[in-house]
Amino acid sequence: MVRETAIILVSAIVLSLVVKTYLAQAFYIPSGSMEQTLEIGDRVMVTKLAPGPLQVHRGDIVVFKDPGGWLPPPPPPSGSAPVRTVRTLLTYIGLLPQDSGEHLIKRVIGVGGDHVTCCDDRGRLTVNGTAIDEPYLAAGDVPSEIQFDVTVPQGYLWVMGDNRQNSEDSRYHQGNPGGGAVPMSDVVGVAFVTLWPLDRVRLLRNPGPTFADVPSPTGP
Repeated sequence: MVRETAIILVSAIVLSLVVKTYLAQAFYIPSGSMEQTLEIGDRVMVTKLAPGPLQVHRGDIVVFKDPGGWLPPPPPPSGSAPVRTVRTLLTYIGLLPQDSGEHLIKRVIGVGGDHVTCCDDRGRLTVNGTAIDEPYLAAGDVPSEIQFDVTVPQGYLWVMGDNRQNSEDSRYHQGNPGGGAVPMSDVVGVAFVTLWPLDRVRLLRNPGPTFADVPSPTGP
């Protein structure tokens, strides 16, 4: 019985590690920058097949590592040393959701080569000259209170939070390398479902119609 139990536990840990490394990973939402799509305390599952076998599209919600200077220094770890060790181990093998630590979550508005501007005469964002109506914005939010006109470099993403007036996203980092865009190499994956709390379990669908009329970029 002891041997069989050990085999089951080891197999479960190995399977969890494989899933976390190559297929999917859970993340904890610590801020309100994606409200009301994602609330503080939500847990989401992220597929690691995009970018990779699958592509990242406009409208996807992506988790990415801090490109540098987006997040303040992390607070000192809480709890006793044994508790921190257990928490780190369970997170490493994928049995606990990854804390936000060095990660952020935003929605993709532009991909490499896209020309993204704000705003047109009706206050809407435009992508490659096409105005978009954004149904996912938090109630009462405007698309952006900051004017901008950018062309996203190839291999990068222009990302913005759904809670536009409470999201320090690409708009606020235009002086950084990449002009505020996020390198595709920093993208962990695409969020596809909310797992917790139970009353908020749902699929996170790409709002395809929002970007359906946006033409492919024409620039280099």
